[in-house]
Amino acid sequence: MLAFEDAQRYLADYAPPLTGTETVRLDEAAGRVLARALTAALDMPPADNSAMDGYAVRCADAAPGVALPVQQRCYAGQAPEALLPGQAIRLFTGSLLPDGADAVAMQEDAEEADGMVTISRPPLPGQHIRRRGEDVAAGAILLEAGCVLGPGHIALLASQGMAEVPVFPRLKVGILTSGDELVAPGEARAPQQIYNSNGAMLAALAAGMGARVAARRHARDVEDELRQAFAELARECDLVLSVGGVSVGERDLVKPVLAGLGAELDLWKVRMKPGKPVALARLGATPVVCLPGNPVSAYVVFALLVTPLMRRMQGRGECFPPVGQLPLASGAQRKDCGREDFLRVRLESDARLHPHGRQAAGIISALPGSSGLARLPADRQLADGDRVAYYDWRHWLA
Repeated sequence: MLAFEDAQRYLADYAPPLTGTETVRLDEAAGRVLARALTAALDMPPADNSAMDGYAVRCADAAPGVALPVQQRCYAGQAPEALLPGQAIRLFTGSLLPDGADAVAMQEDAEEADGMVTISRPPLPGQHIRRRGEDVAAGAILLEAGCVLGPGHIALLASQGMAEVPVFPRLKVGILTSGDELVAPGEARAPQQIYNSNGAMLAALAAGMGARVAARRHARDVEDELRQAFAELARECDLVLSVGGVSVGERDLVKPVLAGLGAELDLWKVRMKPGKPVALARLGATPVVCLPGNPVSAYVVFALLVTPLMRRMQGRGECFPPVGQLPLASGAQRKDCGREDFLRVRLESDARLHPHGRQAAGIISALPGSSGLARLPADRQLADGDRVAYYDWRHWLA
């Protein structure tokens, strides 16, 4: 069995980033991965302007109790006159600073009547002014290649007048489920059958990573059906995820089917619980990750082992999200199985990780009630309050 870190790194390095780029409209760029670094064309702000509603003044003129004529009222988007000595110009947040002014007096510190303004608390030189380029200077790097574009990135690019952005292609993921016992949700179910939760779950997980689920297949435990499904998905997709049929039972046919298609398994078992049976292969140029059939195991393996590979193929700058260190709310008693345990936990308001009451691999109901995974070292019992590694779903599934 491979150590968890070795398996994680092996998968992350298994396939290169997708080649090519495409240009998308800025309002369609959320969740896409930036394909090249972008440079600021403009200073931001592009000119000195008022940081609040008030009056542009010369500090030398704005003595307490002195009334100054209001020379002009200048709204944001209008061009101000040059400020004359001994006068003031009424400004609003975002109004350009007039030539000759060296500060803005807040309207809360001023009283205007009959075209005159009296300032009770004069501003200091430069006060309440946003200076040209103080946010971004022209020529500076705005964003590095490999970042996933979110609302903040899009706001920054829009402020530079960019209407389009270069991004990597969406990763096309194919999903294959297998098993005679599975029926699709919504269909009639015989007593010996269960509903196929893995297909919908993996599709949702892949979409949450910003990938496009290009194709989904289900095959019975029949070699010909599996062979055809694998071949089709490998042709249509950049990455194939199969679930089930990868263990050592008589009906676990994935390994011989892949071998028959000319693929070699590069990875077989990982020293982790849940999720020991994991296989990695390549059909032509398409990587295939074979996940365990248990939905909880597949979920955990996807989060910890598959997402680093997906991030690399997407061209992201960071393949591994942060891992926290937090106290476990209670000691975890477990059998000596020689594998690291990944417990479904919830981070509560006491800043401690509370394990779900049932950790068996078949307890799907523990997934929506968890906020992430706590990693417990192999062959070691933990006491209440011991700190453990924490894999937050918010980071590891995004």
